[in-house]
Amino acid sequence: MYIAIEGIDTSGKSTQIQMLTKHFPNAIITKEPGGTKVGEKIRDIVLSAETKSKKAEFLLFLADRAEHIKEVIEPNIKKTIISDRSVVSGVAYALIQDEISQTAILHLNRFATNGIYPQKVFLLKLTKEELEFRLSQKELDGIELRGSEYLLKIQDSIVEASILLNLDLVTIDATKSIEEITKIILENMKDI
Repeated sequence: MYIAIEGIDTSGKSTQIQMLTKHFPNAIITKEPGGTKVGEKIRDIVLSAETKSKKAEFLLFLADRAEHIKEVIEPNIKKTIISDRSVVSGVAYALIQDEISQTAILHLNRFATNGIYPQKVFLLKLTKEELEFRLSQKELDGIELRGSEYLLKIQDSIVEASILLNLDLVTIDATKSIEEITKIILENMKDI
C-alpha cells in the first residue's frame, strides 16, 4: 500500500504522518522532495530559492522524484509506504508555473516515476485565514515566502493534479482536530 499525504505548508502533513506511524509501526515513511541523499541536496537547492528558472526548479523536482522512486518506492512497493508529498505536488507546482505544457508535465512525471503513483492521496486542505495564521507562527522558507495566495493556488492545483493523474483523492478539512483527521485517513485506507 502506497499512500501520500498532500497539502500546502503548515497543513499538518508531518503531524498526521506521526499519528499514522502509531497504527503502522513497520511502514516506510518517506517524503518528496528529500527522501534520499540526492533528494536532500535537491530539496536544499529548491527551498533556498536560488534557482531563477522555473524550468530548472521543475527539472530538479523531477530528478528528486526519479531517485525517490528508484531508491525508496520500488524496493518497498509490497510494504506500507506513507509519503509526505508525492508526484501530485510535483504536478501541482508545475501546473501553476505556466511554463511547461500540461502534456509535457504529465509525460515527464510518468517518465520519472515509471508510472508508479500513490494508490490513495489525502489532501489536508486549509482556509486562507487558517493558512495565514499558521504562517505567522513560523519562520518562512523560500516557498512560503511566496505568500498565501501562491500557496492557495497550489492547494487548488493539487486537486487538479490528482484528477489529471487519475488518482483517488480524499480531501480533508485541515482545521479539524488531529484525531479526527487521523480517523478519516484510517477509514479511507481500509479499502486500499
